[in-house]
Amino acid sequence: MIYFKSIRWKNFLSTGNYFTEIKFNLSPNTLVVGTNGSGKSTMLDALCFVLFGKPFRNINKPQLVNSINQKDCVVECEFSIGKNEYRIVRGIKPTIFEIYCKNELVNQDSASRDYQEYLEKFILKLNYKSFTQIVILGSASFIPFMQLSAADRRTIIEDLLDISVFSSMNVLLKDRILVNKEKIGVNKQEIELKNSTIELQSSHIDKLKENDQELIKKYDDEIKKHNSNIKKIHRETIKLTNECELIGKDISDKIDVENKLKNISKIESKIEDNVSKYRKDINFFQHNENCPTCRQEIAFEFREQQIKTIEEKITESNEGLAKIEQTIIEEQKRLNIILEKQKYTQNLQMKIVTNNTTVSETQKFIMNIREKISDLKKENNSIESVKNKLKIMQNELLELEKEKKKLIEEKSYLDVATHMLKDTGIKTKIIKQYLPIINKVVNKYLSSFDFFVNFNLDESFKESIKSRYRDDFSYSSFSEGEKMRIDLSLMLTWRTVAKLKNSVNTNLLILDEIFDSSMDNSGTEYLLTTLNSLENANIIVISHKGDILQDKFRNVIKFQKINNFSRIQK
Repeated sequence: MIYFKSIRWKNFLSTGNYFTEIKFNLSPNTLVVGTNGSGKSTMLDALCFVLFGKPFRNINKPQLVNSINQKDCVVECEFSIGKNEYRIVRGIKPTIFEIYCKNELVNQDSASRDYQEYLEKFILKLNYKSFTQIVILGSASFIPFMQLSAADRRTIIEDLLDISVFSSMNVLLKDRILVNKEKIGVNKQEIELKNSTIELQSSHIDKLKENDQELIKKYDDEIKKHNSNIKKIHRETIKLTNECELIGKDISDKIDVENKLKNISKIESKIEDNVSKYRKDINFFQHNENCPTCRQEIAFEFREQQIKTIEEKITESNEGLAKIEQTIIEEQKRLNIILEKQKYTQNLQMKIVTNNTTVSETQKFIMNIREKISDLKKENNSIESVKNKLKIMQNELLELEKEKKKLIEEKSYLDVATHMLKDTGIKTKIIKQYLPIINKVVNKYLSSFDFFVNFNLDESFKESIKSRYRDDFSYSSFSEGEKMRIDLSLMLTWRTVAKLKNSVNTNLLILDEIFDSSMDNSGTEYLLTTLNSLENANIIVISHKGDILQDKFRNVIKFQKINNFSRIQK
């Protein structure tokens, strides 16, 4: 139960720079009177402002600060809930919002909005709309329950029945559903990706196996082919080598032929020199009759004999030269044959060298291929490694499938919870149980106000009102006085239900100018009787009818305005 003790304010609306304080628990019933504009309804704005950050009446927040002092607007409220004593302080210029529990400041680390939410959800356990339906009934900006939308009606009744927690749960559930949906989406993508990766990995393994076998076969075929070529080259090289050896034997006389040609050339040169000398001698004897040295006459017979002898030598030398020339020609032919065969042998040897080089390079190539085959065989271990990775992926896929199963199972539970937490779900069932009680209490208070109609709220919080002689009336069909009776009956009903639930049960009830409106004298008497019958209640009535109502209240507070400032008359 929220037990309101007091409220005080300064520099709030028309109040000056001193605190105006009202003790809520001073008397079971209190009458607040004063002229228009004296500030008697200020407590409603102050109470709503300190608790919910906004006034009861339709006043802009900056206008709450006293227009003369224009600063230090402060409202303080004290109440208790069980053993906990609370004090709320809220102000403007400077901005203040403090919650004290047992004189200790409640943690203000969070934002102001969260701080207000903490106050409403965990301390007061009611919001502005519920508060103004249960604690305050005013003729100014108060919106009666019957004039609220169906959604606002539901909110108030959910607060009263302490089932607004299901709405909070529904909000949390929506977050859970969203998270679940996102997880399912992510899980689906991960499963698709994992399946794709596994498929690629399996295909990769198959290709590795297939490619390795094909490559090894291809390499083996190449080795066989190259080995065959090497053997073929070896055979050709042996044949060429043998041929070179045979030719080498055949031209082994090359040096002898060359030496013979040199010697013959020397002899030929010597004979040619002799012939040249012989010709000079003949020329001498033919043209000289006397010796050039001794000047003696050379005999004709001697000259003829010498010429004949020399000519014989020349003839003999020419014959020798002819034989030598023939020998040279024969030997040169032999040498030419030898040189041609030698050149042919060189070509054969070059081919042999080329063959040997080809064999050597081919053998190196074969060694390279064998290394590749060895590497491919070693890669079988890497295939095993890839297979192990594939197994890991398959295990991860199994885990994802398990997670998927859990998420789908969680989704089914969330769907059931969603159905339960809908307005048509568990809340409706609870409301169904309380609607007969609510309708019964409403009709009881209507009867106490001498207003005999059958009032009924259905599950959609739509009213049906039946009178004794007229059926199917709506709230708007009645007069203002009858509407006031319905509004008061509902307000008192909410308090009764709250007391039964012990949720937002409170001692405070404020009626602002209710007795000054369309309520007739008999209605006023019935209302006073009903209010006085309320247990553990501190009722405050704000009215202009002080002269009529004063003797019916134990405590009277009178507001007056002096020098444009509102204050309590002492």
